[in-house]
This record gives sequence, structure tokens and C-alpha cells, in this order.
Amino acid sequence: MEVPSLEGGRSVHMQKQNEYSSAASAHIVDKDSWQQVGLLLVTSFNCAYVLSFSNLMLAPLGWYWGLTCLIIVAAFAAYANWLLAGFHVIGDRRFIRYRDLMGYLFGKRMYYVTWFLQFATLLLGSMGFILLGGRALKEINSEFSDSPMRLQVYIVATGVVYLVFAYFVPTISSMRNWLISSAILTVIYDAAILAIVIKDGNTNKAKDYNIAGNKAEKALNAFGAMAAILVCNTSGILPEIQSTVRKPVAANMRKALVMQYTIGLAIYYGISVAGYWAYGASVSEYLPEELSGPTWAKVLINSTAFLQSIMSQHMFVAPIHEALDTKFQRLNEGMFSKYNLICRFFVRSIFFGLNILVTALFPFMGDFVNLFGSFTLFPLTFVFPSMIFLKIKGNAARTEQKLWHMAIIVFSSLMSIITTAAAVRLIISNTKMYHFFADT
Repeated sequence: MEVPSLEGGRSVHMQKQNEYSSAASAHIVDKDSWQQVGLLLVTSFNCAYVLSFSNLMLAPLGWYWGLTCLIIVAAFAAYANWLLAGFHVIGDRRFIRYRDLMGYLFGKRMYYVTWFLQFATLLLGSMGFILLGGRALKEINSEFSDSPMRLQVYIVATGVVYLVFAYFVPTISSMRNWLISSAILTVIYDAAILAIVIKDGNTNKAKDYNIAGNKAEKALNAFGAMAAILVCNTSGILPEIQSTVRKPVAANMRKALVMQYTIGLAIYYGISVAGYWAYGASVSEYLPEELSGPTWAKVLINSTAFLQSIMSQHMFVAPIHEALDTKFQRLNEGMFSKYNLICRFFVRSIFFGLNILVTALFPFMGDFVNLFGSFTLFPLTFVFPSMIFLKIKGNAARTEQKLWHMAIIVFSSLMSIITTAAAVRLIISNTKMYHFFADT
């Protein structure tokens, strides 16, 4: 069977990766250790987004349901990713793209559905990163100026920095030399923000954990919070990340996932819980705004969060770069050949230029997180892996296994519909409160 693909507007020809066949790609396949990929996952998920999770995940749910949902969603996300990692190789074919796997098993229509869901996730995630980076820069400037420049200025500056990094560090594998720096920056801003949050929590005696809104608003906000929890636990691009892992690909990817769902999860959950404990239901959607610490501490936290986001955002947008590089670059030349350097500059510039424009136009941080968590990540994380299991195992699967995965498909599809409705309601609400190019 030929695997449908958009890369180059043609079907991808199969190329050998030792004993496996995989689709042609401009990026590196089958090179990285599981430790490198594990560290990549830990640092990427502990990105600047973690500074908004207290507001997005816990404030709408409260303590009991908040902690319960944190545990349940993380457990199911870990299970679903563990399951999907086992389908990276089918027969003698290695599927380095999620959409190629779905297209191979379910036909051309599912190839395009997966492509759309993934790229919607990655585009919205990229805009969210640019917005968070802009917020961090604005917070730094506000410590030294009573009249900081508009948020849009910092959004443009952030996008330009991301563009430069993506140009000179074009692939996931090429990030290996940057991961230690990313880990150091992560430790610095996590430790600093935890220290100040704990201090503020001990001195704040007027914490209010009541959930705002009427019953309908509380219900919709709760579903939006569950979408945000999913965002902090999964990416929807596991096969693309796994494509860089050395053989045995399933075992090594699962080792990397263990790092993410132990070390990584403990950190970003810890900060989220601490932020909610310290400031209550009124906690800001950008946690550093709440801090009472000295100027140097706020500047340190925002600076390290911004610098770390340069590296962490690259993982989440790399599949788009891979698709564009495979389509437009010359695959028989190196990534740094003259032609490919020129081509990559123009393609990356157009991509980030459009993202900067849209982000500056709609600076509503929470909406990005809830929308791509609900509409895209529920199918990519839960529905599709169970579909793959049922397709591959077929009649060989036990009855209880079939029922289990059918239940996952039905329940996750319903959750996707409900949480998407909640996210759309939030967007409509915010468009009434804010205006285009808002300086928030």
C-alpha cells in the first residue's frame, strides 16, 4: 500500500532505515537516545505554559475536582501515549508521521483529518508560545518602566527570536546541544517561582477558592479546565517525536514517556497546585503577575521563562517545519546547503510572520490552550490510538479489549464536543471584553 502524503504534492517514496522502511524526510530519523528524547519532553512540557495552568486548570474546578481531574487525565494520557508508541512500526514500516500511520490504516480521508487536527494544534500552540513570550518580555520591561510598550511590540520581538532559533536549529535532533541549557533554565525559574509562591501563600490569609459563575458557567468552565489539563500532558505529535528515537523504537519511546510522566509531571503539576494554593481562585492567567517578590526575582523568572520557551516551543512546531522542509528543500542536499538555507529562511519567515500577526490580533492566552486541547487533542490522544488498536488487532483482540477501546472512542469523542463548545463560548465571551490588538 502506498502512503498518501502532502509533502511535495506526491506520494512519499519509501526509504530504508536499517531494516525498517520509512517515508522520505528532510529531517533526521532514528538517531537520538531515549534519554535525550525524555529530557526533551520534560523540558518542553515544563515551558512557559506552566505559568498559566493554575488559572486554567484549577480555578474553574476547585480543590477536589481539580486534583481528581489532574490525576485521571494524566493517567489516561500516559496510557494512550504508551499505547500509540507501540504502533510506530507495523510490519517492516516505520511511521514517522501520525498522519501517515492513520492514512495507511484508514485511507486518504483519515490522513487529511489527522493532518488538519495536528497542524491546528501546532499552529495554535505556536501562537500561544509567542503570546506567553511576549507577556514575559512585557513583565520584565514593566519592572523598569511605568509606561511599558504595547504587548504587540513584545509579541513581534518574541516571534523574531523564535524564527532565528528555528532557522539555525532546524530539527528536533539538532536540539541535543541545547537541552542542557533548557534544563538549567527550567530549574532556575521553577525553583524561583516556587520559592516566592510558597512565601506568598504563607502570608496570604485571605485566600478564596470559591468557583465563580452560575451553574451553567461553572459546568462549561470545568470542561474547559479539563481540556487545559490535557494540553499540559500531551502534544498530539508522538509519532513525530518518536521518529528521532533509535531502535528499539517502542521500548525507547516508552522509557522517555516514563520520564515525562514522573519527573516532568511532578514539576508542572507542583507549580500549578502551588499557584492555586497561594492565590486562590483569583490567580492570574500569567502567574508571575501575582508575585510579591523583589524586582530581581521577577526579572529572573520572566527572563529564564522566555529563554527556555525559545527551545521548548521548537519541539511543538517541529512537525510543521518538517513538512515544509520536506516539500520545499532539496532532500539530496544537507540542511545547511546554500539552496536549503535560502529556502528555509523564506519558508520560516512566512510561517512565523503569519503567526505573529494572528497572535498580535487575538492576544487571548487562555483561549489558545482550551481550544486546541478540546477540538484536536482529545481525538489525537485518545480516539485515534484506540482506533488503531482495534484495526490492527481485529478479531485477535479479546472482547473486553474491544469494549474498552470502543468506550474510549465514544467517551473521548463526547468530551471533545463538549469541551470545544466550552472553549468557543470562552472565545465569544472574550471577544466582547477585548478588542483586536488588545494590550492585555
